[in-house]
Amino acid sequence: MAHLPPKLRVLLVDDQPLFRRALATLISAQFDMTVVGEAESGRDALDKVRALHPDLVVMDVNMPGTSGVDGVTAIRGAGIATPIVMLTVSEDDDDLFSAIKAGANGYLLKNVRPEQLFEDLRGVMRGEAPIAPAVAGKLLEALRTGGIPVRGGAAAASDSILTRRESEILQLVANGLSNKEIANELTITEGTVKNHVHNALEKLHLTNRVQAAAYAVRQGFTNQDGSRG
Repeated sequence: MAHLPPKLRVLLVDDQPLFRRALATLISAQFDMTVVGEAESGRDALDKVRALHPDLVVMDVNMPGTSGVDGVTAIRGAGIATPIVMLTVSEDDDDLFSAIKAGANGYLLKNVRPEQLFEDLRGVMRGEAPIAPAVAGKLLEALRTGGIPVRGGAAAASDSILTRRESEILQLVANGLSNKEIANELTITEGTVKNHVHNALEKLHLTNRVQAAAYAVRQGFTNQDGSRG
């Protein structure tokens, strides 16, 4: 009998118990996911991440006491790289930008269809960065106008330290391609893409693909022919 792959272990962070329980039921009904714990604030999130070691955190933004953004900041400040997806009702620019700058790997709205949510969560584990369509336009406009500073600043994150291949891959990240799609585009393995993305993030002192896309847009990496703007 074939062994099933391990399930994606999810931690839910939301201050509304009823919503939390309903979401936990939906997620745990998936063949490849299970909810391993729940928390009701950003402060609790850090404690639960340390205790439970989940594969993925799904966290609300606005919660009494310690917000979701505070929770992301605390988790990243503790040196924990566990992927974090914000799931919220807030379409506010400040909430969106603050979450991304803190180190969130995605930003989704609570009106998302369950099937789309599950696919987005799986995508995060493949290195993708899901952003709700309702707020994606705001993020892209801010990136184009330089409205979201990347950690370390443009001067510290000079593209001169990147290899040609790393710059090429950042361009494709900024254009919204997944690791698998980039691998197909460049005729290399998905593992090689992941290594290049990781190396580029390390060199630029960035924490995730969304910040990498922000950097690439600001540096003019997004021309379709691969040339600099």
